[in-house]
Amino acid sequence: MVVACSGGGDSLALAVATAFEAPRASLRVAGITVDHGLQEGSAQRAAAVVTTLKNLGLDPVEGVRVQVGKAGGPEAAARTARYAALDAFADQHAAAAILLGHTADDQAETVLLGLARGSGARSLAGMAPVAGRYRRPLLDLPRADLAQAVATAGLTLWHDPHNLDPAYARVRVRQDALPALEKALGPGVAEALARTARLLRADADALDALAGQAGHAATQDEGLDCAALAALPAALRSRILRAAALAAGAPAGALAERHVAALDALVTDWHGQGPVHLPGDLRALRRYGILILDRPPTIESTRD
Repeated sequence: MVVACSGGGDSLALAVATAFEAPRASLRVAGITVDHGLQEGSAQRAAAVVTTLKNLGLDPVEGVRVQVGKAGGPEAAARTARYAALDAFADQHAAAAILLGHTADDQAETVLLGLARGSGARSLAGMAPVAGRYRRPLLDLPRADLAQAVATAGLTLWHDPHNLDPAYARVRVRQDALPALEKALGPGVAEALARTARLLRADADALDALAGQAGHAATQDEGLDCAALAALPAALRSRILRAAALAAGAPAGALAERHVAALDALVTDWHGQGPVHLPGDLRALRRYGILILDRPPTIESTRD
C-alpha cells in the first residue's frame, strides 16, 4: 500500500497508524509526499516528510516534485498534478491501494461546497471511502482527534499556509461557514454533514445502479430510445443522459446541469427543436425518436 502524506496532521496520523497496523496484517507500506512547488521552502518541507516517513518504517519513500498547471483553477490544477504523481508511484511499486488522510471535517466541507454550487446527490455524497484503489480510512474521524494522535506520537506536523488563505473557497468554509453554523445550530454540525454524505452516497449508489440497467435497456444501435427514457423517473433519466454525454466525450468538469436539462427537453418536451450543443464539441439531436450524441461534421468533411 501507499500512504500519501503532506506532513499535515491528518496524513501524518494516517502514516503513524498505517506503520503500526501494517506489520500485523503482513502488509508492505510505501510512502510518498508531493511537492507542488507553490511555496517557498516546499522542497525542504518535502525532504523533512520523507525523513519522517522513513523513520516510521515506511519503505520505499519518495518525495516527488510536480508541475502544477492552470486548468480548472489553482486547487483543481494542484489536485490533478498530485493524483497523477500518486498513480505513477503506485504503478511503479505495484501497490494495491493508495491511502489518503481525509477526515470527517473534510467531508463536511465538501458537502457544504456542493450545497453552495447547487449540486446533485452524487456531489453531496462527498468523498467515497473507497474509489478504485484509493482508500480514505479516516473519513469518519474528526480532524482534532488526528492532531492529538500526532502530538501523542511526538511528531511535529506541518501547517500548510494555503489552509489559512481565504482566497480558497474551502478555507472560507472551514474558517467562517462551519463555525457560523456551529454557533447558530450548536455543536456537531460537521459530524451531521458527514453523516448526511454517507446516507446520500447509499441512495446515489442505488440510483446509479438502477440508471445503468435502465440505460442499457434504452440503448439502440444509433443512440437512446426517447420513448423508453421518457417513461423513466427523472432521477434515472438525468443520470442516463449525463452518462451518455460523458461516454460521448463531454468533459466531466464542463458538463453542467443546464446541459443535462437541455438533453432532457429533447426527450420529454419535444417540439421539433434543433440540436443541443454540449462541451467537448458535441451535439445531441433527436431523429425518428432516437437521441443521438455525436460530433457535427466539419466544413472540410462536408465538402468531401
